Amino acid sequence: MTDDSLRPMTRPRLYEQVLERLRAYAVEHELSAGDRLPPERELAQRLGVSRASVKQAVVVLEVQGLVETRHGGGTYLVGDTLDAEPVERLVERQRRLPDVLEAREALETKLAELAAERRTEEDLQAMRTALADMESDIVTGGHGVEGDRRFHAAVTAAGHSTLLAEFMHSISEAVAESRNESLRQPGRPTRSLDQHTRILDAVQAGDPEAAAAAMRRHVRTVAKVRLLEWNPDEKGEDQPG
Repeated sequence: MTDDSLRPMTRPRLYEQVLERLRAYAVEHELSAGDRLPPERELAQRLGVSRASVKQAVVVLEVQGLVETRHGGGTYLVGDTLDAEPVERLVERQRRLPDVLEAREALETKLAELAAERRTEEDLQAMRTALADMESDIVTGGHGVEGDRRFHAAVTAAGHSTLLAEFMHSISEAVAESRNESLRQPGRPTRSLDQHTRILDAVQAGDPEAAAAAMRRHVRTVAKVRLLEWNPDEKGEDQPG
């Protein structure tokens, strides 16, 4: 029997300490959305660490959608805080995400196909309303998360498959994680809205093959997130082996 309370202790990665200093800096200087962080070279000099450690900290902030790095133009806050999730929580989500996306592709592709065959006018209206709400949120600066959730729920309902709907419900929390991860990628909300529209068009046209293909393309886009490219154990030159 293992004793979890006495599991090996982990030493904080240096870039995690950099993250905490950046968070404190943002609070102290009252930074908000659109404000720029000091250049990486300056941060490295002031913190006494390598640029590699600073870069890894910035990548963690990018993964969480807290900053945006513009090519040749610096790093800017996306919101009013740099309160990042603990790195270990990110690592755990990174571990789960591929399985969740695989399940989504299998289930939702079939549901889209069934929706094209079985949808009612009420189902179609639920999809249209969800997309209209998603678009309104995106236009006002949001990510369209709730509209996205309702659209996929409407497609599931339109499939009129009790068992597949139960499967989707059983992974709903994990699906929500993948949705949030995807929609905070730069430019993703608008692209997602366009892909949803293509799914709706195919379902409305009663074309199961096109609906399944459109859903598959969408879920594969959802899978393209910065989190899956991130290496949490990448070391800077000032980090001991």
